[in-house]
Amino acid sequence: MHIEKLIKMANDISDFFNSESDKELASEGVKKHIQRSWDPRMRQQIIAYCQQDGKDLSPLAQKAVQKLAS
Repeated sequence: MHIEKLIKMANDISDFFNSESDKELASEGVKKHIQRSWDPRMRQQIIAYCQQDGKDLSPLAQKAVQKLAS
């Protein structure tokens, strides 16, 4: 899958969870959604992108993907 599509998807998920005032809880929600819903190859691509640059990911999406990587 193209990384641009994955970035958009991660940012869209983050937009949904961004209404949560506790950003730690919000990032956990994004992480869990990606873990449950994304193919392992998709997860690996977004993790690699975040570790290389990640500039197009929202701050919440970056935090969630960093958690996903660890």
